[in-house]
Amino acid sequence: MQDLLKGLRIVEASAFIAAPMCGMTLAQLGADVIRFDQIGGGIDYRRWPVTADNHSIYWADLNKGKRSFAVDLRSPEGRELVQRLIAAPGPEAGIFSTNLPAKGWLSWESLCALRPDVIELAIVGDRHGGTAVDYTVNARVGYPALTGPEDDERPINHVLPAWDITTAMLAATSLLAALRYRDRTGRGQRIDLALADVAFATIGNLGFIGDRVINGTTRTRGGNFLYGAFGRDFTTRDGVRVMVMAISAKMWSGLLAATGLADAMASEATRLGLDFAQEGARYTARREIAAILERWIGEHSFSEVAAAFEAQGVCWGRYQNLTDLIDHDPGVSPANPIYHLVEQPDIGTYPVPGIPAHFNAVPRAPARPAPRLGEHTDEILADILGLSSGEIGSLHDRGVIAGPR
Repeated sequence: MQDLLKGLRIVEASAFIAAPMCGMTLAQLGADVIRFDQIGGGIDYRRWPVTADNHSIYWADLNKGKRSFAVDLRSPEGRELVQRLIAAPGPEAGIFSTNLPAKGWLSWESLCALRPDVIELAIVGDRHGGTAVDYTVNARVGYPALTGPEDDERPINHVLPAWDITTAMLAATSLLAALRYRDRTGRGQRIDLALADVAFATIGNLGFIGDRVINGTTRTRGGNFLYGAFGRDFTTRDGVRVMVMAISAKMWSGLLAATGLADAMASEATRLGLDFAQEGARYTARREIAAILERWIGEHSFSEVAAAFEAQGVCWGRYQNLTDLIDHDPGVSPANPIYHLVEQPDIGTYPVPGIPAHFNAVPRAPARPAPRLGEHTDEILADILGLSSGEIGSLHDRGVIAGPR
């Protein structure tokens, strides 16, 4: 955790990935992120993976460092408490983030009646109000048709929720931009951010649309080849699979120096009438280059390949599964300063990441655990809304609010 956003308060109603990850990112930067949930938990409170006792590791990891307010959202009194919490005074308050329906009592217009400069971020599936998740958006923008073996016509779903993650980061940026705008003008606003539009924008930003419209091309599957330059997977003599890249001129010269294949590659380039110093030429001749490199890697052990590549600064990586990564790779352990051992209530102690960015003006603090559901209900009502202990006790007695079990 960092303290760069200390003093900033964001109220959150969220589920699944994009909205909780937005709030988690801001919390790790020091903001006070308060998520409110229906008593007993929301729709993703038990989402897999879970422990043997059905406590969600997924939920805990996406809600690190937040505070939790458990309230009966079906009751008018509970809804009023949430509205007052969102609209509480202060120059760094009055900010609401959600991917749940932001209408009715949670609409921007309703909240503006309580605080005219309120900022509301609403993450939606598509801009028309339809439901969409990462898998359906990915299907629409065509990536499953580009993923997988070149001779397989089936769509291949990508398991990385790329649009959720990208939307989360853009959501955090958008909230900070809206706060900056409010600081300058005194005006709040509603931000609508559609998962589908994030994907549509990315397709344009990465050149897919320009390539199709200007060049008339149809992007097809490339298997494990990198598109537009040289890169592919190979297997060493002892059966270890590695990914090898040569995007820049330096990467290409390093690969040739490591393998001693400069003459062989020059001969192949002459035969094909290409200049392998050019990135596009290496892509055009990717199969011929791969055949030469495949023989060399296949004749050497992994340790020999690794030593040669490291000596010349080759861009490469070893394939490993998640078990190998988590059990043996120091990158996801406290050996990496972004990770700390955290005791998560009801789950146990395990390595948990903080924010990946390193700020040299602010010391890094350990990641914080996620809250128990309703853990901070009483302190939030007392400190922010100014309720007395008697008033809070009465709300508990009537089932309007709840603390941790």
